[in-house]
Amino acid sequence: MQKRAVFQGIIPPVSTLFNKYGDLDKKGMGNLIDFLIDLEVNGLLFLGSGGEFSQMPAELRKEVASFVIQYVNGRVPVIIGTGSPSTKEAVSLSIHAREQGADGIIVINPYYWGLSEDHLYQHYGEIAAHVNIPIILYNYPAITGQDLSPAFVLKLVRAYPNIIGIKETVDSVTHIKEMILTVKSEKKNFSVLAGYEDHLFNTLALGGDGSIPGIANFAPELATGIYQAFSKGNYEKAIELHRKLAPLSLLLKLDSPFVSVIKEAISQRGIEISTEVLPPARPLSNEKIQQVKQFLKQVLE
Repeated sequence: MQKRAVFQGIIPPVSTLFNKYGDLDKKGMGNLIDFLIDLEVNGLLFLGSGGEFSQMPAELRKEVASFVIQYVNGRVPVIIGTGSPSTKEAVSLSIHAREQGADGIIVINPYYWGLSEDHLYQHYGEIAAHVNIPIILYNYPAITGQDLSPAFVLKLVRAYPNIIGIKETVDSVTHIKEMILTVKSEKKNFSVLAGYEDHLFNTLALGGDGSIPGIANFAPELATGIYQAFSKGNYEKAIELHRKLAPLSLLLKLDSPFVSVIKEAISQRGIEISTEVLPPARPLSNEKIQQVKQFLKQVLE
């Protein structure tokens, strides 16, 4: 019997919430986590791009990881982002996540430097060798400047059995298709997860496993609805929800980075949270706050 992918379905990349001093807003985090679990997400990812990990010192990242793992308390699988331009720091953060009880980690490739394939392979190999925990690769070439090709991923997966999936934050459906055909054809239980919500339906139709979509922070019911309907063979319902979800990607373009947009949208769903962000991100203007309100009213009501 074919093994199922370790991680599948809808796994929101949860926003990290802060008070006005830049400290972790534990009460708000608890409110958001409970909201997402109540709406039947399949897991939670913390300290991804939308979780503002790149603006945090390592100590704060570890504090966030410890808190969320303890708060979730096994209700759904927890994945912690441990990527860094420094291999040493990535290993340290990965070991910490494992020790705290994370179900898996997600590791973006080093950014700033472009690496030779040999150096990139050694970077991931060193992390995989230090932590006996499921590892998801994070392919986001628009930010890192370097693509993780299907052939490179297959090479890693063959050598390190604990590398069990990839988040494909790419615009190209062809890239997702080739990742599925190249890696899943040999490793059936390898998870291929779309990063952009626009490609959730496409990824499922091509044989992938789900998505890690930013919009699931504030509209998880649309993403989980698509996944559940598709899984049951109710493709008409899945397409209907996909068409409803599609405009939400335009909302994220309201500001850059999009973290303040997502937090404002969460707040406007009635979840009691702080919408503070870490610089260089900035709060939304009053004009943009009103645009978020109008957008959500049109799409979700």
